[in-house]
Amino acid sequence: MTNPRKISADDQALVACFAGLDTPGVSDAMDKLGLHGQVLGVMALADYTKVVVGPAFTVRYAPASVPPGTVGDFIDDVAEGDVIVIDNAGRTDCTVWGDIMTQYAGLRGIAGTVIDGVCRDVNKALGDGYPLFTAGRFMRTGKDRVQVEAVNATVGVGTVRVAAGDIVVADANGVVIVPRERAREVAQTAREIEQSESRIRELLAQGKTLGEARAVLGYHTLQRKR
Repeated sequence: MTNPRKISADDQALVACFAGLDTPGVSDAMDKLGLHGQVLGVMALADYTKVVVGPAFTVRYAPASVPPGTVGDFIDDVAEGDVIVIDNAGRTDCTVWGDIMTQYAGLRGIAGTVIDGVCRDVNKALGDGYPLFTAGRFMRTGKDRVQVEAVNATVGVGTVRVAAGDIVVADANGVVIVPRERAREVAQTAREIEQSESRIRELLAQGKTLGEARAVLGYHTLQRKR
């Protein structure tokens, strides 16, 4: 199956800015720039070795109405390379993601899914290698309990505000949301910090003490807010 919805050239360019970076580096850059984007309480389902980077396709769930609305049809509108970001208000009593969603997302080339809430059918996601980042896992269905309230509106994940098109960076360490309009600046700052830390590691290998190496590169100010 091919996804008729393709990532835009602008999105591709922003994603490319984060090549070779990881969430610790991006988090440090966000701190230095005075930005808040580290998603607390949402963790990787597995120890992924690759970093997931993509524009956010946002979804907000709400308690189900009578009669209840739909729960997963939005996925037909998600472009290849997008990261689905689901705001289920941190609910852990019912899931908003299972094996059918995992299979379909994988077939359509969706980059991954971030959920402020829980998932189920985790063996399918683990077996397929589909990246999931959630607040936990629980088997009870969300059908007739929650429904999609809004798509590509601004949502909240943990304490982080997420707008459609913001850049999601996620790996085994967790999830960082980068405001789209600051993405290039964040990526460049992350690279500068990483270069300094790489130099510290080189000095350690040459026999410098940790204190000496850190002093040379100004380690204690690398993440300090500008």
